[in-house]
Amino acid sequence: MDYLKKLGFDEAINYKTTPDIDQAIAAAAPQGIDCYFDNVGGPITDAVYNHLNKHARIAICGQISMYNATAVPVGPRPESKLLTTSSLMKGFIVSDYLPRWPEGVQQLGEWYRQGKLQFEETITEGFDQIPAAFLGLFEGDNTGKAVVKVAELAAA
Repeated sequence: MDYLKKLGFDEAINYKTTPDIDQAIAAAAPQGIDCYFDNVGGPITDAVYNHLNKHARIAICGQISMYNATAVPVGPRPESKLLTTSSLMKGFIVSDYLPRWPEGVQQLGEWYRQGKLQFEETITEGFDQIPAAFLGLFEGDNTGKAVVKVAELAAA
């Protein structure tokens, strides 16, 4: 939570320790939600629908809560909430923007050099630790980007 505050977020909710996500969202966003970036899906996203403002925008970038599901999960149907709030939901896949990849790399590099990007990495050492590092993604073992360091970079 402190990490998210450090990044500039006004509020953060720990879904693992919060007994009532809907109530926590109402407290964190008392005037409702205008923009929601969804890369998890599942019960958290289901609760967000109850707090959408008129003309809210939802970008869906991932659904990790369902990646290992063995059956299609049944949950709230968002269509009526999207209709009554005139909200827009759109999938966001980075490959849709491949023609602009060089432009993105250049801009991100500039922001990095200027110190405008804040990031964390969780580095796991050793090739044999790849499965554990991967599975840790689903348990929330990492903060930021999960990286597996398999060897030292050889000097040229």
